[in-house]
Amino acid sequence: MLHLDHSCLYFRSCLAATLGVLLSLTPATCRDIPGSRPNMLLLMADDLGIGDVGCYGNSTIRTPNIDRLAEDGVMLTQHISAASVCTPSRAAFLTGRYPVRSGKWHLGLNCESSWDHCHHPLRHGFGHFYGMPFSMMGDCARWELSEKRVALERELSLCLHAVASAALMLAAGKLTRLIRLPWTPVIWSAVAAILLFTATRLLGTLIVHADCFLMRDHSIMEQPMRLPRTTSLLLHEVASFLKRNKQRPFLLLVSFLHVHTPLVTTEHFLGKSLHGLYGDNVEEMDWMVGQILDTLDKEGLTNNTLVYFTSDNGGSLESQHGNHQYGGWNGIYKGGKGMGGWEGGIRVPGIFRWPGVLPAGRVVAEPTSLMDVFPTVVQLGGGQVPQDRVIDGWDLLPLLLGTAQHSDHEFLLHYCETALHAARWHQRDRGRVWKVHYTTPEFQPAGASACYGRGVCPCFGEEVTHHHPPLLFDLSRDPSESHVLTPATEPLFYEVVGRVQQAVEAQQRALRPAPLQLDTPHNTWKPWLQPCCGPFPLCWCHGEDD
Repeated sequence: MLHLDHSCLYFRSCLAATLGVLLSLTPATCRDIPGSRPNMLLLMADDLGIGDVGCYGNSTIRTPNIDRLAEDGVMLTQHISAASVCTPSRAAFLTGRYPVRSGKWHLGLNCESSWDHCHHPLRHGFGHFYGMPFSMMGDCARWELSEKRVALERELSLCLHAVASAALMLAAGKLTRLIRLPWTPVIWSAVAAILLFTATRLLGTLIVHADCFLMRDHSIMEQPMRLPRTTSLLLHEVASFLKRNKQRPFLLLVSFLHVHTPLVTTEHFLGKSLHGLYGDNVEEMDWMVGQILDTLDKEGLTNNTLVYFTSDNGGSLESQHGNHQYGGWNGIYKGGKGMGGWEGGIRVPGIFRWPGVLPAGRVVAEPTSLMDVFPTVVQLGGGQVPQDRVIDGWDLLPLLLGTAQHSDHEFLLHYCETALHAARWHQRDRGRVWKVHYTTPEFQPAGASACYGRGVCPCFGEEVTHHHPPLLFDLSRDPSESHVLTPATEPLFYEVVGRVQQAVEAQQRALRPAPLQLDTPHNTWKPWLQPCCGPFPLCWCHGEDD
């Protein structure tokens, strides 16, 4: 069992399993569908608010290409991010030959040396990789919102103050003959202070060079990234792959750097939206989706390609600086990215298009999950999901086709890292979806809708509230989670809470502990594991032609 504790990373690991199993499988009996083994094109946005997409109700940000996908395919309105649903995962990591990834990886790179690539996509089922091996950060653009620089500068400043004070005291004691010691410790403490001062001044540059680079397979192509041209490079890579592989089945995952901060946007789209830099970035991503769809048309691949569009999380409400909001909008849904239970962080766009097979314009309001991508794509690839373990997802094809009226998900559990925050029950016989919250983050400041002043809301500790009895909502009537139901207002309160608790206990009994892959003493940032294509520490190379 895989046990990850970073919500936005889980979907990438689960998708690695999905991609790896495809195209290496022995074909099984295929469905009686024309072209039942389509090409697979998976498009994943980063932190896109469901309220920022036209087909999900936004009328002020232009997303015509994503909207076109929904018009020509099937739109899921209760699609839940696997980031929260499946932290205790039971998915398999299988390998294949041809799956390809373009964009952000964000699952690590090296273990023991700067070249072992133990966490590289090519070690987890992918046949080719082009993109960022680490996460997109505000530090990559030396932006005002910083994930690393500010905290490291604070720590270095404290060390500098301590070392400089010690050097001054030793020097003063030596000169006044109050301290008897050789000059060597005094000199070395002064040298250490100078080095710490230099590191503090150069920290931003060092982070950009160390973390913000592009790779093709195992080779560094650009270090640091030249952000103004990254969008065109990624689009060129996608178009090149589609042209090279149009004669054989393929699976391509495009993991956009958009719309994660620092919202790198080319000049053509700057200032064009009604919602500042974030809106500009969303509209540029939509344009990128359009360019990819146009390439499918040009290469004659549209009718034989299943296209799936989603996001790994809801909009990041905490991406705020001063009066500027740099995160997305989650529409009517409460909360945002990193919150284990509230709908705004876990309800994401979900659109499937397969012309001639999936009915155009169909809307599915049943509970579904990003976990469902794994069995759906495996079945369409002619394979069979592993039978030696529990698979949390379900094949979506019957629901997409309309041959099934209800989702196979009866219960979905929503985790925040390792802590269970909420669970939902799809009570099919009554057509209701119940949501039970056991733990919720405490928003800051009081009365706010997010944990402002932090990078993300906490999952446990003193800044969360445990609810006894739990909070109960009827999502089928109150998707905004605005009205807490009580035994006095809901006759079924105890029946619902008790039934959900039974499902929680059954699921947790089936879990087997496994070592954490992230946030452990063995998986912290180590400078000597950073790849470098030039003289350390200012690694520099531009392998791509201008």
